[in-house]
Amino acid sequence: MANLVAYRVLYRGKVQGVGFRAAACRIAARFPVAGWVRNLPDSRVELLVEGAEADVMAFLQDVRAYWEGYIEEEQIDPRTPSGLYRTFDVVR
Repeated sequence: MANLVAYRVLYRGKVQGVGFRAAACRIAARFPVAGWVRNLPDSRVELLVEGAEADVMAFLQDVRAYWEGYIEEEQIDPRTPSGLYRTFDVVR
């Protein structure tokens, strides 16, 4: 079985009002990852992703590449995988 990881990622920059959450869901659909993405009141976007380490890293790289020029700061914090998520969705 693959080594499962989880990360909480905070994005700062021009990341709200540009379709960031919907694009993150579309990108996640290309990978066997699960979790969620949401806007925060302070104009950042928060994302939680779980899956095999290689898949999670590839997903985060694709998010970074897609939003190049929009993301000013990315803060990645490891979490303990919960296994609670089966899909990747927008949450409020």
